[in-house]
Amino acid sequence: MANKAPNNDQLIAHIIKGIEDVKGNDIDILDLRQIENTVCDYFIICNGTSNTQVNAIVNSVQKTVSKALKDKPWHIEGGENAEWVLLDYVNVVVHVFQKHIREFYDIESLWGDAKITSIETNY
Repeated sequence: MANKAPNNDQLIAHIIKGIEDVKGNDIDILDLRQIENTVCDYFIICNGTSNTQVNAIVNSVQKTVSKALKDKPWHIEGGENAEWVLLDYVNVVVHVFQKHIREFYDIESLWGDAKITSIETNY
């Protein structure tokens, strides 16, 4: 019997926890389900202050999701320079940016029709 994939809500909760555990900044969830021809259901976008923090966020998300849900990304892109790292969990794609790179690409405005939920952080 194959492992059942975690539901989106569980996955998102653990991804957010992984980001918060290493003080990732400006966390946004973009709900893409009402938009036609999207590659996934959700984007989670956040940023770090340096390539070191971006790598720490990526590692924390992977560790948190793996430990809680026994799931790992289907694909990871951008880890070499840690300016923009993408973790593809199939239905949920995580974008971890350095702040200046996030501002340059401005993904939120590219997906302007998406419902955006910003996560308040207490640090």
